[in-house]
Parts: sequence; C-alpha cells; structure tokens
Amino acid sequence: MIDKKIFRNFDIPLFINVLALVAIGMVFIYTATQTFGPQQSLKFVMTQGIAFILGLIAMMLILFIDYNQFSMYWKSIYVLSIFLLIIVLIPGIGKVNKGARSWIDLGFFELQTAEFAKIGIIITFAKLLEKREDKLDTLKDLLMPAIHIGIPALLVFVQPDLGTSLVFIIIAVGMMFVAGLNLKYIYISVIGLVASLPILWNFILLPHQKNRLITFINPYNDPLGKGYHVIQSMVAVGSGQIRGKGLFAEETMTNLNFLPAQWTDFIFSVISELSGFIGASIVVILLGLFLYRLLYLSRIAKDQFGTLIIVGVFFMFLFQIVENVGMTMGLMPITGITLPFLSYGGSSMITNMMAVGLVLNVTMRRHKIKF
Repeated sequence: MIDKKIFRNFDIPLFINVLALVAIGMVFIYTATQTFGPQQSLKFVMTQGIAFILGLIAMMLILFIDYNQFSMYWKSIYVLSIFLLIIVLIPGIGKVNKGARSWIDLGFFELQTAEFAKIGIIITFAKLLEKREDKLDTLKDLLMPAIHIGIPALLVFVQPDLGTSLVFIIIAVGMMFVAGLNLKYIYISVIGLVASLPILWNFILLPHQKNRLITFINPYNDPLGKGYHVIQSMVAVGSGQIRGKGLFAEETMTNLNFLPAQWTDFIFSVISELSGFIGASIVVILLGLFLYRLLYLSRIAKDQFGTLIIVGVFFMFLFQIVENVGMTMGLMPITGITLPFLSYGGSSMITNMMAVGLVLNVTMRRHKIKF
C-alpha cells in the first residue's frame, strides 16, 4: 500500500498547468472539426476526453509504484519497449498510417507503439546513465549508451518515422549532457553530422523525407503540392493578427478546411487563427511554464536516477513543442509530431500523461517519510 504522506509532495502547479492545456486543446479540437458537423466534432472531443481519462488512470497507476522499483526491472522494461517497436513492423500486425507502419489496430483504439516506448526508454536510459555516473569521458564509455538509444531510434526510423526517431535522440543527448557528457563529443557529433549530410541525402533519407526538407527551405517552390501544407499554416497563423477571428467565425482557413490535419499536427495554426496573437501567446506561456516547472523539479529530485527521468521527460516535451510550433510557422520541417496535450491523438495523450506521472512520482518521493 502507498503511504498517503507522500501525496503531500504532489506537485499541484504542474498538474493544474497540464489541465489548462488539455482544456484549451479540447476547445480547439471541437472548433477545428466543425467542418464535419457539430455531432462529429463532439465525437472528436469525447474520444480525446476518453484518452485523457485513460491517461489519468495510467498516471495514477504510475504514482502508486515507487520509481525506484522501475530501476530494478529496467532491463525487462527495455526489452518490452523494443518488442513494441518490432511487432509494429510485422505486416498484418502493424497498420500503415500517414505512410508509416507505426500503429496497431486494436479495434476500439489505434495504438502507436513508439509513443509508449518513449516512456520505457526514458526510464531505462536514466538507469543506464546512473550506473555509468562520471563515466562518459571516452568513446568506449559512450558505446553502451549509443547502442541503448540507437536500437529504438533505428526501429522507429525504418517505420519510417523520422520525427519520432529524432525525439529518441534528443532525449538521449539531453540526458547524457546532464549526466556529465564531455562537451567535445557534442561538437564532434555536430561536425560528423554536417560531414555526413551527403551520405544521408543520397543513401539514407527516403524521397518523402527529402521533399520535406526541400519544402522547409522553400515551400513556395511547389505551392500547390508539397509546400501547400506549410503555406496554408503560415497564412492561418498570420491571419489571426492580435485578437483572432473568433472560435466559430465562418470565413476562416480552419472552417473552410484549408488547413491540413488541423485537429492534430496543425492545432497551433488553428489556435493562432481563431484566438490571434493573444491566444497563441497564452498557450506558449503555459507550455513555457510547464517546461520550466519540469526543470525546477529535476533539480530537487532526491537522486540521480530521479533527476535523469525528469530531464528525459523535459527534453521529450521540449523537442515536440519546439518542432510542432516551429513547423506551423515554417521555422522547422514538417515531421508529423503532435503538440503535447493540445493535439488530437489517443496514444500521444496517454503517453504524455504517463510522462507527467513519472515526474510526479519522482517529486512525491523526493523526501524521506517522517513519522
């Protein structure tokens, strides 16, 4: 049984921040789906609400398990995470959606296994780095961490899902940086990446991934084709001006269905158009406060394992937020990464709530219980 005393350390500001973002997301998902009719819009909201409730349940289950218990079974968690990424690649099991074999159709729910694998990788990578504390100074020291993160990143990349594979890499780099990675290896990695660009372009990247990069550099090169999505998004963001056009205004990019995937990948475009700079700023401020709170909580964790878990969650959210908001304004390539707590998506919502549960778990147990 869990001791109720630890709930005294439940971080209410973080939880309220999440609730505010989810509530805003529900409102704009409803608005973004008006082209399907009010009843269908309500169905979208109800589905997102069910995902949120399932996420809350998953979060509570995580809270009841001391996070140090996860460290005892970290190898099993890693194997399970890899299994989830392998099974989705099997034809007949994995479902192709948006060009990637990333989903398993459970009938009542489409499971994106890479989302849940993020949680497992954060936990296991935190344990690996804890065991190798102050041992990240040589190439030999980096071999095991590279293999540990390289396997899931590669499995996601071949789905193919470049955006999510980058999430794994960003999580790993951020966690290693906090764990004491020698900065020279970051410089070497950047130089190596730049030097390998011709190889990546000619032999690794798929045609649609190349097109996304070309479109990112110059979307007006093909305004009615590959550049259409980002151009429409930028127009929507800019047209909101200061106060926005209103949630249910008829003559909008949103309600006229010009925006692609406007209730998922491009929800920030909808927010910007309908609520303007003011509404978009409120959302960005809430996301910024959320990230700041994660950093603060990582500093007060009682051990290195807990700190690294929160840091991993922080970098997961940081990359997804920067990438999603950036791509809606043409500042980042389009990758299909959703905006945490705001975009429509069951797997994403549940995973995000589980990640918050991990953070709250560490925070609640930051002090020894006094009797």
